[in-house]
Amino acid sequence: MVNRHRGEIAAKLDGRDWVLCLTLGALAELESAFDAEDVSALTQRFSTGKLAAADMIRIIGAGLRGAGHTLENDEVKEMQAEGDAVGFARIVADLLSATFGSGDTQ
Repeated sequence: MVNRHRGEIAAKLDGRDWVLCLTLGALAELESAFDAEDVSALTQRFSTGKLAAADMIRIIGAGLRGAGHTLENDEVKEMQAEGDAVGFARIVADLLSATFGSGDTQ
């Protein structure tokens, strides 16, 4: 069971249920991957809504690792999501919303 108050989300990848969470370590990983100066710069980048497929792989990979899974991005890029690309975009949007807040506490 996920805890949205801790920033956790549930996602189905490759037909399996996963928990994802952008912990402080995962956010630091994303700062480095996106060459962002700080979390504020990272948030600003994500708020543009312009994310490449490679960006989504990095975000989902960091979220999986933040939740304790040992998958690398090369493994994430081979996974399937329900709804294909739209499904991946939903996972990323849900994860960013749970992490940075949207007022939604589902």
